[in-house]
Amino acid sequence: MRYTIFDTPALTTLMQRLSLFLLNILGWRIQGRVPDLPKFVIIGAPHTSNWDFPIMILFAFALKVKIFWMGKDALFRKPFGAFFKRLGGIPIDRSRSNRVVAQMVQIFQENEKLILVIPPEGTRKKVRFWKTGFYYIAKGADIPIVMGYMDYCLKVGGFGPMIRPTGDIESDMSEIKAFYADITGKYPDKSS
Repeated sequence: MRYTIFDTPALTTLMQRLSLFLLNILGWRIQGRVPDLPKFVIIGAPHTSNWDFPIMILFAFALKVKIFWMGKDALFRKPFGAFFKRLGGIPIDRSRSNRVVAQMVQIFQENEKLILVIPPEGTRKKVRFWKTGFYYIAKGADIPIVMGYMDYCLKVGGFGPMIRPTGDIESDMSEIKAFYADITGKYPDKSS
C-alpha cells in the first residue's frame, strides 16, 4: 500500500504523544488491544457524526496503527485530497456501482500488511441496514473482522471481539449486532 503519514517514524512518535494527550484532555479512554495480525477489516461503528473521523485518527496515532479507510471521492478533491490520502484515505465513487468489494479484495491480496476501517452505515445519516461490503471484503480476502468502536456515552473506544466470516452472513451479523447493541454513537438517534 502507499506511503502515509503513519510511515514517518519521527512524525508518528510526535503524533502518538499528541494524540494520547488530546484523547486524555477530551476524556477518551482506549480499551482492547490491536490484533497482532498483518491484515484485517475493522468495523468503524457506530458512525453518526463528523467527529468520528478525527477521533478515529487520534486513536490510530495513539495506538501506532497504520490504518486505511474508505471515503466518498468528494473528500479527495483539492485542496485537501492529498492530505486525506496521506492519512490513509481511499476514494470511493458512491454514485455508481464499481466493484468496490472486488477491488478491495484484490488490494488485500496484493499487500502483506493492511488494516482497513469501514463504517458499515456508509454515511453519518440514519440508515435502516448496514451495508455488507465490509463482510464480503473480509470473506473474499479470507481475513478476520475486528469490531472497532467509539462509545460516546462512556468516552471509550478501541477493539472488541474478532470474527472470521463463515459465509453464513445472518449468523455472523447476529453476533456483530449483539456486540454493538450497547455502544452509543455521538448522535444515538442516527444509529442503525
